[in-house]
Amino acid sequence: MKRVVMTPNPYRDRDFSCVMEAKRILEASGVEVKICLAFDVDPSFQLPEQVPISELQEELKTADALICFGGDGTILHSSKLALRRGIPILGVNIGTVGFMAELESGEMELLSRLAADDYQIDERMTIFVRLLHEGRIIYRDLALNDAVVTKGAVARVIQTSVFLDGVEAMNFSGDGIIAATPTGSTAYSMSAGGPIVEPSADNIILTPICAHNLQPRSLIASPSRKVEIQVGRINRRNAFLSVDGGKAVRVFSGDRIFLEMGNQKTKLLKLKDTTFFDIVKSKLNH
Repeated sequence: MKRVVMTPNPYRDRDFSCVMEAKRILEASGVEVKICLAFDVDPSFQLPEQVPISELQEELKTADALICFGGDGTILHSSKLALRRGIPILGVNIGTVGFMAELESGEMELLSRLAADDYQIDERMTIFVRLLHEGRIIYRDLALNDAVVTKGAVARVIQTSVFLDGVEAMNFSGDGIIAATPTGSTAYSMSAGGPIVEPSADNIILTPICAHNLQPRSLIASPSRKVEIQVGRINRRNAFLSVDGGKAVRVFSGDRIFLEMGNQKTKLLKLKDTTFFDIVKSKLNH
């Protein structure tokens, strides 16, 4: 690996001390490093003046890897850009739990392995999401973690129906539904009572949020299934779709959300021999 782009989260690494330490380690190993921002920072926020910032889209054109510093949210945000170019991602956790991060901030010496190509690539499935309003596609995206339909602050419940290959599999009233990948099974889906699924699996995990009856439970769909979520009655017509915690798109009664396994996979770099279950035990028992 010859050239790496790094994206710090300025709000978590305020003086860029973590990213500059990583830069020192990589450059000492012969790797060229560029530092970019993955999202716009508030104009009033003071960035470190001594750190040169490059343009992310331009630098990714010739990058061998993208290293993200922050929590899972930072990694998810950056993964969309890397996914389009087939570039592998490595996360350094300077957040809280950080299930998607390969390294903690105290393990950055391991970055030197990138120069010797001493790493593995872990491929994670995505979910292709399409929102249809009045028969027209008005939104589409790829989810690495999840796609969530949830009520707004003033809505009491959402009537939700789930179909697999055209056959109704679930119908309930509640606060919404989470459609998660195995990678996202340890995020919002788990908090809503969904199962933990190892990320090497290819499944779509459907978990109701606060269902108002005892029947609905999480449903694990085969990756070959075409999943459709139909939005029924919404009290006061206020509900939203959000993919990977991004910008919420308003949905209305009668809208249909189609989900299927994406034809692109996110590539995560692995530098350690820890298993997924080692990570689960260490993070959840922390």
